Amino acid sequence: MSGEGNRGDQKAQYNGVKKHRMSLPAPMFSRNDVSIWSILKKCIGMELSKIAMPVIFNEPLSFLQRLTEYMEHTYLIHQANTTTDSIERMKCVAAFAVSAVASQWERTGKPFNPLLGETYELIREDLGFRWMSEQVSHHPPVSAFHAEGLQEDFLFHGSIYPKLKFWGKSVEAEPRGIITLELPKYNEAYTWTNPTCCVHNIIVGQLWIEQYGNVEVINHKTGERCSLTFRPSGLFGKELHKVEGYILDKSKNKLCAIYGKWTECLYTVDADTFDAHKKSDKKNSEEKKSNKQTSVDEEPEEMPLPDGDTVQVIPGSELIWRIAPRPDNSAEFYAFSTFAMQLNELEEGMKGVLPPTDCRLRPDIRHMEKGDMDSASAEKKRVEEKQRLSRKNRSKSTEEWKTRWFHQGLNPHNKAQDWLYSNSYWDRNYSLLPDIY
Repeated sequence: MSGEGNRGDQKAQYNGVKKHRMSLPAPMFSRNDVSIWSILKKCIGMELSKIAMPVIFNEPLSFLQRLTEYMEHTYLIHQANTTTDSIERMKCVAAFAVSAVASQWERTGKPFNPLLGETYELIREDLGFRWMSEQVSHHPPVSAFHAEGLQEDFLFHGSIYPKLKFWGKSVEAEPRGIITLELPKYNEAYTWTNPTCCVHNIIVGQLWIEQYGNVEVINHKTGERCSLTFRPSGLFGKELHKVEGYILDKSKNKLCAIYGKWTECLYTVDADTFDAHKKSDKKNSEEKKSNKQTSVDEEPEEMPLPDGDTVQVIPGSELIWRIAPRPDNSAEFYAFSTFAMQLNELEEGMKGVLPPTDCRLRPDIRHMEKGDMDSASAEKKRVEEKQRLSRKNRSKSTEEWKTRWFHQGLNPHNKAQDWLYSNSYWDRNYSLLPDIY
């Protein structure tokens, strides 16, 4: 098979299959009869990556596949490449950073923890990219990924260490790690980190998800940055899903504002107009609050009521991103988007091309996708036990685990410790890979 630089043979790799599936083989099981409290009550304040969870709480995807959902709105990267204005590019890149977490809306299933050495690849000619990822560490769990435009028009790479903690009524996931986007046409590199994700009401009540925290997208060439705040919902849910912030020049002057909801859409508007709108909005809120009696017994963990389904659009705003609608059958299939439905698809001809470590070949996920929960549970236990045994055997010898497709080093743009792609995955030489399944 041809080497790294040649993308011409990609079309032949999966026998030209173009039509992707629109549903999973079987609908999801109900979790109503299973008590998560019986598992989690001993785990308050602990890291959940070390806790074995029953398969019923999973969704039939590995975390490596879930990470690939960053690429659902790749068109924003292509859009960034079409404009010569660095501020317009920053708008597209900031929207791409926000869109990366959009698929988490209503996704309350937990992806499978990847096994050490597990990999995943995805080639989407229709979206113009190819992606590969590897689980490079088990404790702590670190997933490294590398994607590139099929026209050699971008590189997108990074590593994620999802630190999960249980806090009594909620599970919080802090996705540590650096994300980098490079646009060679403009000799530009952007870096950022993801916001914190929190799943509420995991013991009783309706599950709901929020993202909160600050995300700063930095253009390392121009010094421009987009400083975004994902707002926590607040006591009455008024801020639920809201994202807002500014694009700043290298002297930190506001160039424009960005606002919207990570579940829905993003707009950009002149910074002064945005500030005036916020001031007026705050004044109205305070007046309403003074006329309203609030209860000290309000329960913040309850599902907050968002202020309508749509973003209040400020006059003069420009739409920069809108989420693709979920398919009608999404609720039956783990609240997956159309893109997510296709991630574990094992197309004709793939088995002869994929490395044996690819998630699509992982038996517990494959059984769960088909609705066979007993086999999924048995296989999950088996592969996890196999992994523990391999680790034990390595500790007895001088042998150390070697990652295959990534190595540790400094990120060239912000000099932070990172996992860097070793440039040989697409050569299709998969000899000497570990037998992890």
